[in-house]
Amino acid sequence: MMKPYVFITRKLPDDLVKPLMDVAEVEMWNKEAEPVPADVLREKASRATALLTMLSDKIDESLLENSPHLKVVANLAVGFDNIDVSAATKRNIVICNTPDVLSDTTADLTFGLLMATARRLVESANYIKEGQWQGWSPYLLAGHDIHHKTIGIIGMGKIGQSLAKRATGFDMEILYHNRSRNEVAEKELHAIYCSFDDLLERSDFVVCLTPLTNETKHLFNRKAFQRMKSSAIFVNASRGAVVDEDALIEALKTGEITAAGLDVFVKEPIDVDHPLLSLSNVVALPHIGSASIETRTVMMELCIENIIRLLQDQSPKTIVNKELLSQNC
Repeated sequence: MMKPYVFITRKLPDDLVKPLMDVAEVEMWNKEAEPVPADVLREKASRATALLTMLSDKIDESLLENSPHLKVVANLAVGFDNIDVSAATKRNIVICNTPDVLSDTTADLTFGLLMATARRLVESANYIKEGQWQGWSPYLLAGHDIHHKTIGIIGMGKIGQSLAKRATGFDMEILYHNRSRNEVAEKELHAIYCSFDDLLERSDFVVCLTPLTNETKHLFNRKAFQRMKSSAIFVNASRGAVVDEDALIEALKTGEITAAGLDVFVKEPIDVDHPLLSLSNVVALPHIGSASIETRTVMMELCIENIIRLLQDQSPKTIVNKELLSQNC
């Protein structure tokens, strides 16, 4: 019997992929950092039983309707805004993601980004490398304290809770806004639920961890930044499109807010001449929230396990369109 065909849109370590090779014909895009071209992805998907995809791969209705054999798309991310889940569900195609396994790692990076922005760490490191350090003065590259400040978290899911745990170590007051109340965060972390506007007005650090939806696109717009304290620092580790970047640039230039730490952007990779990158009060990272060796390995293993389980008519461990479980397994 012919093995099912699986296409992986990045080069992954052979030892991790081997279990999949035992049950399927596997082909991988041969470049680690360069996305697979859209026409190549469409051609591979047209004959694939399973796809293992990255956030940069657009899995839209057009691709799905031309993939008659496709049973599962395993996305190497907790988010899945690159996939038309509704179109997949209509075609009985299971969508898997990698939640939970990256929560602590992403929270580590997010809090590190908050600290780097508040204490001007990148700017200070460059100051030495560029030979500018000529002496000491009381306010030389002085940043802002983190301890005993107020952090406002937009999106109190698993990553938000992990971030809040780290904030407790700095004796921070924790505010949060979410689609629904998080009783665990309130009970165990003493997080205080408040409205979006109230959070913006009270927080010293505003951290966005919300998924990208029609409702959250440009959630942080000119009006939102105007509500924040002029001393506030904004951190985004969710998706770039939740922010109106023009409004953010204006807020940073005019002093409506003090600084921003950004791991995500509307266009990725961000253009090197993008105005945000020219601002000294911006710390910019290349979307590395979950990028530890340990966590990315676990994410790859979970994607591969989900594909194998589905190919063997078993329930995947993590599924986005859960309504398909009874139909497929």
